[in-house]
Formats: sequence, structure tokens, C-alpha cells
Amino acid sequence: MSGEPQADCLFCKIVAGEIPATVVRKTERTIAIRDINPQAPTHVLVMPYAHYPNAPELAAAEPEVAAELLTEAAAVAADEGLADYRLISNVGAGAGQTVFHVHVHVLGGKPLREGMV
Repeated sequence: MSGEPQADCLFCKIVAGEIPATVVRKTERTIAIRDINPQAPTHVLVMPYAHYPNAPELAAAEPEVAAELLTEAAAVAADEGLADYRLISNVGAGAGQTVFHVHVHVLGGKPLREGMV
């Protein structure tokens, strides 16, 4: 069932504290962690604790949490001192999604070129 932790999900394991991550922000419903393979000087992933495969499924089931992801992404950018930044959420393998637990990439810290992430 969507929303429930998935035993084979890397991000569910991070949320549960089973896999270490560098946490930069937490709320009651979201967590923001540094990407282990950064594509920019600042590369943070913001995700809900609840497991949904992608942004459209989260938005349909829990629109307030989907909105909170964007609010938290903006807060991460502010905390990191980013005036300009990019938000990305891949939907599906064909778009480059590799972990099927919805998350938003916050990228910044230098001028970003087209095609990053």
C-alpha cells in the first residue's frame, strides 16, 4: 500500500535510521539529506517519510505533504545560502528515476547548465 514503508526501499531505510545519511533538515513529515553522488556543489534530496513511488502519486494521496516537500526544498535552499537553484523530481525510469520513493533534488552553488540531473 502506498504511504507504508517498503522493505526494499533505500529511502525508507534511511527514514527509519537503518542506513546512515547526512541529514540537513527534518520536519514531522519530511527529511532532507545530502546526495551521496552530488551533481552540484549543493545537492540535497528532500523526501517524505511516507513511501510513494513518485510526485503524482504523493500529490493525489497527500497533497499537503506534496506541498510541504516544495516548502522544505525552498527552506533547504535558504539554509544553504542559495539565491539560485534548481528543483528536480524524476517520475519513472525513463526520466532517470532510480529510487522509487518520491524525492526532490535541490541543486545549486554554481551556475547550472542545461541537462544536469
